[in-house]
Amino acid sequence: MKVKDYITSRVSNGTLHMTLIDPDSQTSQKSAEIAKIAQDMGTDAIMVGGSTGVTQENLDSAIIAIKETVDIPVIYFPSGAHAISPYADAIYFMSMLNSRNLKMVIGEQVTGAPIVKKIGVEAIPMGYIIIEPGMKVGEVGEADLVKRDDPRTAVAYGLATEMLGMSLFYVEAGSGAPEPVPAEMIAAIKSNVSIPLIVGGGIRDPEAASMVKQAGADIVVTGTIVENGNFGSILKDIIDAVKS
Repeated sequence: MKVKDYITSRVSNGTLHMTLIDPDSQTSQKSAEIAKIAQDMGTDAIMVGGSTGVTQENLDSAIIAIKETVDIPVIYFPSGAHAISPYADAIYFMSMLNSRNLKMVIGEQVTGAPIVKKIGVEAIPMGYIIIEPGMKVGEVGEADLVKRDDPRTAVAYGLATEMLGMSLFYVEAGSGAPEPVPAEMIAAIKSNVSIPLIVGGGIRDPEAASMVKQAGADIVVTGTIVENGNFGSILKDIIDAVKS
């Protein structure tokens, strides 16, 4: 089964949880250990990627180690065309729609598309926007941040994503953000956009995860809390909140 079909079929039965692992934050073996724990706790897929520090070497090493450990999909969440792994089950072929830098909107995609085709990894088209405060990804991506009190703009980006024929719409406040994307914004997007909605950034406890889920997210992503493996039972509590 293609990863896109896996996501679509599971979303139709309830909210999913995905665990984001940064290959630059720990060794590949530690990444694999984190992925295995996350799978055992009920996460639906492993995303691998980071805003900075991702190289072909640490990316391939992490994905290979993770795939030897888990049997759920491993999806590459790219930061650019400089590193694209043939070992991932799929790649989010994404456009940062609110970047001021055209490279992030389409340039990196033009560079990366021939590579993705050559290595044969499944590409899942995705629109991606950054909400205040944006954190490191907003800085690196040169994002024109969507203000937290501006759901109308977020909805417009979501509609554009859908009308451009993309399969997923990802909205995030940035890794390590003090708060997740506001519930009002998530609900507004969900009521206007029909493709699956992914929400990440600032989700570090069950209460935040439950809020994001109840507001309408189809997929909830957590990443910062698992870095270096120091997450105890909090990840299980978050996953349970997403799936309750």
